[in-house]
Amino acid sequence: MSHRRGRRDPSIEFGARELRDLAVAWLALGVAFAFFLNPEVRGAVQGGSLDTAAVGESFALSLVTVGVAFLLHELAHKVVAVRFGQLAAFRADYGMLFLAVMAGMAGFFFAAPGAVVHRGRITKRENGLIAVAGPVTNLALAVAFAPLLLVEGGFVAAVGSMGVTINLLLAGFNMLPYGPLDGRKVLDWSTVGFAAVAIPSFLLAVYALFFIGI
Repeated sequence: MSHRRGRRDPSIEFGARELRDLAVAWLALGVAFAFFLNPEVRGAVQGGSLDTAAVGESFALSLVTVGVAFLLHELAHKVVAVRFGQLAAFRADYGMLFLAVMAGMAGFFFAAPGAVVHRGRITKRENGLIAVAGPVTNLALAVAFAPLLLVEGGFVAAVGSMGVTINLLLAGFNMLPYGPLDGRKVLDWSTVGFAAVAIPSFLLAVYALFFIGI
């Protein structure tokens, strides 16, 4: 495979700090959304009376849906950035992760676990493709979770509905053409590319929110 002069070999590597940041972000998001998802869990923790089965199920549900959705979104940015010769790594925002857990305990969900930071020479097109990789990954994950919607009741059904909804909401939200969100970078690169991903993402997010739910 040929590479442009001056570009690094596009191999995916993870340092010790990055692996730690990924693990902490995944676990913190699992805790935060478990609190948000289950008022009984919040009440049990605040009251000092834990139902270990309920806590465990909510935590597991959060890890395999919300945690996976956020982290694979960020790792998709890394993979494409490295493909374009960038130095790229995920960096957790520990302050924001703490706020996410506190928000979950208060009964609402807020998450900005961190981001993939990358540096190196890059074109506007490449920056747009790095950005769009995250929302597209969430759309693909929604498709992967969708067959579980056919299961009626139980943990597997909950994973299906949560997995589809969270991933579609993340895709739609991140495609907003505002501030540091992915949509702004995609729009700066290509109006057509933005419309091709953003319009279905917005429509699917609305559908998931009102017809599938969390």
